Amino acid sequence: MRANLDAVFGALADPTRRRIVERLARRPLTIGQIAAEFPLTQPAISKHVRVLEESGLLRRSIQGRVHYCSLAPETMQSVMKWLERQRRYWNTALDRLEIILKESSDEKSKP
Repeated sequence: MRANLDAVFGALADPTRRRIVERLARRPLTIGQIAAEFPLTQPAISKHVRVLEESGLLRRSIQGRVHYCSLAPETMQSVMKWLERQRRYWNTALDRLEIILKESSDEKSKP
């Protein structure tokens, strides 16, 4: 599964949704258990959960009237792979820049 990065980063842009993800990283929760930790209404929490679900970060299973939520690790793994590629690119680019700046500095300090 390839994560839609725009949807994932959009979902994680909201602090409430980030806190929900942090809580779900510990264990699956019902929507009621999630809502109990926030000063928001249950419908507001349900909207946040829906955004996380649509981004692919969260899975929901329904047993009777109870909605259970858990993280979808494959989506987070796709995001982490993308972030790792960016980190490697920027580390390489900055290492090259450091070498160029050092060479330039060494050239200026020669008599």
